Amino acid sequence: MHTQGSAGETLNLIWGAKAISKFIGRTERATFGMLESGELPAKKVSGKWVAERSKLTNFFVEFAS
Repeated sequence: MHTQGSAGETLNLIWGAKAISKFIGRTERATFGMLESGELPAKKVSGKWVAERSKLTNFFVEFAS
């Protein structure tokens, strides 16, 4: 899903723990635990997890450095 940000940039959002887990290459269970503990840069919106692709990518790039 693409959403326009306030500065006009396009946000590439990933909705749901299942989709986030596929993106980061972890199991749904491991991803859900990371989401619930606040480890991943994501938020719950109306009961569903959502994350921005670039923030997830940056998180893992920085983690690996």
